[in-house]
Amino acid sequence: MNKQEKKPTLPLVVIFAFIAIPVLIIDQLTKLWALNSLEIGAAPKPLIGNLIGLQLVRNPGAAFSLAEGFTWFFSVIAVAVLAIIIWSGRAMTNLAWQLSLGLLAGGALGNLIDRLIRPPGIFRGHVIDFLNYRGMFVGNIADIAIVLGVITVVVLVVLGVPSTSGKHVYQPERVRGSNA
Repeated sequence: MNKQEKKPTLPLVVIFAFIAIPVLIIDQLTKLWALNSLEIGAAPKPLIGNLIGLQLVRNPGAAFSLAEGFTWFFSVIAVAVLAIIIWSGRAMTNLAWQLSLGLLAGGALGNLIDRLIRPPGIFRGHVIDFLNYRGMFVGNIADIAIVLGVITVVVLVVLGVPSTSGKHVYQPERVRGSNA
């Protein structure tokens, strides 16, 4: 393999070591804190005025506890998302794209771990949620990371920001043979 064919490995290190793993650790530590400090069924405790409260919920489904019987499906989706992030992140040199994928990976891992290790069982585990947003929904740190990651991806796509730099960027004028 010559120098030009060598695949860069640093992007995945940035995505996981500096973003996804810290998000995962913070998510799991805050969930552990919530399990030890809050009671299921208790009224929300104010955290930031009436905007955000603390309330322990074991979420058997997806967002807003939807699709409770399909927890296994969300586990499969999380594994697929992680595989796509690893595959596409291998050559990503743009820091904003690395940040967005790291947030998505950390959030996906945080909720996947809950689905794998929490009762009632593997691929059926309930996700620990504890941040109550004015009674509209209850989430966790992994959810925040996923939402921020998705927003960042949308902004990058809308702005046309390439995920790589230099010669890896698609340049339609070269494909068409234009020298301009």
